[in-house]
Amino acid sequence: MINPQWLRTFSVLAELRHFTKTADRLGLTQAAVSQHLRHLEGEFGALFVRKGRQLDITPAGQALLDYALEMEQANNRLTLRLTETDAEHGEICIITPGSIGLLIYPMLLEWQIQHPGLSVRHRFAPDAEVLDAVLNNKYELGILTFKPDDPRIMATPFAEETLELVAPADHKLCSWDDLMELGFIDHPDGQAMATRLFSRRFPGSAGIRSVPVKGYCNQVGLLLEPVARGLGFTVLPCYARQAFSRQDDIAVMDCGVSVVDQLWLIHRAEWPLSCRATVTVDYLRTQVGRAYQSCIQASDNNERNH
Repeated sequence: MINPQWLRTFSVLAELRHFTKTADRLGLTQAAVSQHLRHLEGEFGALFVRKGRQLDITPAGQALLDYALEMEQANNRLTLRLTETDAEHGEICIITPGSIGLLIYPMLLEWQIQHPGLSVRHRFAPDAEVLDAVLNNKYELGILTFKPDDPRIMATPFAEETLELVAPADHKLCSWDDLMELGFIDHPDGQAMATRLFSRRFPGSAGIRSVPVKGYCNQVGLLLEPVARGLGFTVLPCYARQAFSRQDDIAVMDCGVSVVDQLWLIHRAEWPLSCRATVTVDYLRTQVGRAYQSCIQASDNNERNH
């Protein structure tokens, strides 16, 4: 059996490709890192090719790294299975896109306050990373903006989310010319979201790509800052707008027919959810359902007031 400490050292070294940084992360001396690597290379052959300060992993090294990842996943599954019948204790692991994450993370913290034996691990990530993390057992739960076509994944409807055109509170956008004059605050999904929304509201327009871009932000939690300051408009999901603290500085514009996305809760299909995850998901579904109705009502009130 491979010494687990040596294997851990090797895995971190494969990630960082630097002896000193590996030693610092693990709380070891650099000599200890080198010694662990020598033990492994004495058994499995060269694991790295050294080119000056650069470390390149060898085929044998990659095989050992794959084994280390499999062992880590097996340990995670064992821990999960040993505690899956306990709804009050253990880790809630969930990975989500930004907008829905802004909504549910405070809910998860409130749930943890109610159940002190739980630990919440949440990560914001794009769809592709969410799917990969669940497939590779890094997170038990994930939320996607599309239904995955993968037999290894169980996907169930989780919530609906409406796209919104959000402008500064003192701007009333009634026409395409108004949009052109104000300008667009873009984000990683901005062009795609705006295209979907505008195809219904302004079917004869030149499209979002013809609108001057007045700014760009890749942090959904900060995206409405330039909008609130009058620098442009943007298109984003309602939960991101709802999470913004300065609602009086922004306005949701009426775009006619709503564009509503279905969000999907995913987990590995091969084994059931842990008891704590099942109970937590039920709690989140209830809270998100209430938040969605509140979001729609707030949007309607916002439109009437502006």
